[in-house]
Amino acid sequence: MSPRSHRPTPTPSPALPVWPEAVAVENKDDRSAQRRPCDQVRVRVPATSANLGPGFDAFGLALTLYDELVVTPGGSGVRVEVIGPGQGEVPLDESHLVVQSIEAGLKALGADVPGYSLLCENSVPHGRGLGSSSAAIVGGLAAAYGLAGEQLDRDRIVALATEIEGHPDNVAASALGGFTIAWSEGGTGKAVRLEPKTSLVAIAYVPDNRVLTKQARGLLPNVVPHADAAANAGRAALLVAALDGRPELLMTATEDRLHQDYRESAMPESLALMHKLRGSGLPAVVSGAGPTVLVLGGPDKAKGLTPPAPDGWTRYDLGIDPVGVQVWSLEAG
Repeated sequence: MSPRSHRPTPTPSPALPVWPEAVAVENKDDRSAQRRPCDQVRVRVPATSANLGPGFDAFGLALTLYDELVVTPGGSGVRVEVIGPGQGEVPLDESHLVVQSIEAGLKALGADVPGYSLLCENSVPHGRGLGSSSAAIVGGLAAAYGLAGEQLDRDRIVALATEIEGHPDNVAASALGGFTIAWSEGGTGKAVRLEPKTSLVAIAYVPDNRVLTKQARGLLPNVVPHADAAANAGRAALLVAALDGRPELLMTATEDRLHQDYRESAMPESLALMHKLRGSGLPAVVSGAGPTVLVLGGPDKAKGLTPPAPDGWTRYDLGIDPVGVQVWSLEAG
């Protein structure tokens, strides 16, 4: 199979217009807004990359690659259509992850929508370490806010999405955008968002094969050497500094000793590509649980020095999404 290249742009897709009569649903200080019925809700939610090397289960980065949802209330029951990744593979009923997330969101908001149709226009590859499940969860929860006529509460979405996903790193970046640091406190997922001062691009090398997150996690040891844990703590702190305006530190700051090499048996080609790129001086990491390999860098250096995709891989030239999930509601009446 020949290599491919994909270069999405950070501008909204034509499939998701900001209509003049649409209402962007965002959290604001005014809590007096009343719920308003709507004719349709549209959601755009970004892909994400977790870990970024040393920030295992904590760091996330929102990327300019999007899934889009269109939810139209009416009738009874749920009707699902999927276009793009997942088409012909995922269920088209109440067991669909977006539907489950919409229902969880409506329940949390005390709202009820007897029936609706859901159109998923997907661009995020499934099972490749780019947060497709987190995008589905966050997108579904955000759609519930739109259906309920509620202002979007991103912090609550992080908490609700963590309950569904099990860990907050990807869902935090998907909900908040930018670079996020996530943690669990008393069983509740929380996160802070930082605006990278360094102008970044992210070159993603996505193989045709998938790796299940559960499989990748199963390869991790229960105990790691103290020296490796200490090294990762230092590199994680350094990565925050690198993204805060010190891009020359990215190579050292993306070193990892806790998870990537342990997963080599599940994705040998990914580890080989990552080490090859790093050997060329490029700060490459495994994206999330893999098998995608991500290179971070300044626009000129990263795009100029990164090679084309190997056979059987697709290259995505991406930026950093600064917003996170977005919702548009077309009001009834």
